[in-house]
Parts: sequence; structure tokens; C-alpha cells
Amino acid sequence: MPPDRLSTVFSALSDPTRRAILSRLALKGETSVTALAKPFRMSLPAVSKHLRVLERAGLISRGRDAQWRPARLQAAPLKDVSDWVGHYRRFWEQRFDRLDNYLQELQKQEKHNGRTKRSK
Repeated sequence: MPPDRLSTVFSALSDPTRRAILSRLALKGETSVTALAKPFRMSLPAVSKHLRVLERAGLISRGRDAQWRPARLQAAPLKDVSDWVGHYRRFWEQRFDRLDNYLQELQKQEKHNGRTKRSK
């Protein structure tokens, strides 16, 4: 995924309403704009604007069935985000592993020092 595309996806995901819309699509599958708008206190045009942002980012696709414009989740960009974040996940896991090893070494030293002080 080109970096500019990744930025577009992150930008789309930065809004809590858009993330909620994606969650609803993941749970319900193909859904109408009206059904997507129900839990939000906003107009249908406002929801449509959010859907356009998601569509531009490749996170949803919209079909046409007469007057019905169903939206459906397109998860491929989320996989790309996960892959990108995964690189940093490994970095932090390595850091946490080193910290864990350091803390275990400190605990061993404290136990050893505690026994030495008590035995004197």
C-alpha cells in the first residue's frame, strides 16, 4: 500500500463516527444509509459525507439497487493498516521482553540480597 493511501485510511479511521459505521458494517453486512444513520444524532447527508470519506479510503463500497444504495465493508485496507502497525508491535514486544528480563534480574538480585542480609 503506498504511503499516501495509508494516510488516507488513517485519516478516515481517525473519526469515531466512521469507526462506528465500519463496526456496524462488519456486524450487519451490507446495510442502507438509513440503517447506518439510526444510532447517530445526525442527518442522512452528514452520514453520507462520512460514507464518502470511507469510500475514498477504500474501506467501503456502495452499490445501487433501485433507490437503495447499500454500503458494504471492504477490509483489505484494514489488513494493510494491521501489517503496518505489526512492524511496530514487534518493536514494542521486543522492548517489553527486554524490560521483563531486566525486572526478573532485579527480582533475583533482591532475593539474593535479602537472604544475605538476613543470614548475617
